[in-house]
Amino acid sequence: MLILENLSKTYSKGKVKAVDNLDLQVKDGEIFGFLGPNGAGKSTTIKMMTGILQPDEGNIILNGVSIRKEPYVFKHNIGYVPDNHATYDKLTGAEYLNFMGSMYDVPAEQLAQKAKTLAQKFGIENALNDQIKTYSHGMKQKLVVIGSLLHEPELWVLDEPLTGLDPQSTYELKAYMREHADKGHTVFFSSHVIDVVEKVCDRVGIIKNGRLVAVGTIDQLKSQNSSLEEYFLNVTNRDDFVG
Repeated sequence: MLILENLSKTYSKGKVKAVDNLDLQVKDGEIFGFLGPNGAGKSTTIKMMTGILQPDEGNIILNGVSIRKEPYVFKHNIGYVPDNHATYDKLTGAEYLNFMGSMYDVPAEQLAQKAKTLAQKFGIENALNDQIKTYSHGMKQKLVVIGSLLHEPELWVLDEPLTGLDPQSTYELKAYMREHADKGHTVFFSSHVIDVVEKVCDRVGIIKNGRLVAVGTIDQLKSQNSSLEEYFLNVTNRDDFVG
């Protein structure tokens, strides 16, 4: 289980509260959708979850491991797909995956098999010996997705992962999210594509001005609206909205 406890982060020497006392629990075996308008605190929350940023207050716990007390162990159990598909362009795809696998101490035989299987699934097996600088935007995104899964992470964090993916790869990614959750792992999925979140996620949280303003299953959030999109627009556009 992923637990965020009283998580807060400020910028500009405390003048801007990006995340404000956020409390959240995400269960094992669950795909959790994370929604919010631009500047709501989504990326800051994710960067704290992955150890890129340090929270000013609060803690993050994954299956009993605290990021404050055991940061190395905590980060070792996370797979992260950022929204900018950052890679090392002078490496080949295979070299990048070997590097990612070594970062997480994946045994060589397991790494080779996992990389091959995922590269075939996402359709880039024939490009692994090419330098990443020759890859298209979508191919880089697929490579980052594969690299994040080589160590079978307990928590898989995806920040806008569908950007640049073709329909087939989008389908494969959504299917793998479900497969990963069905193994008992946790999937934390941030996206602006609300229709996909509605179809894929078990529960959804909505953040606004750094505060979590709604959490529930799709059916719970849709109970007063015809769609998740309508609910999202109501909760984020109206100051007097009560979810």
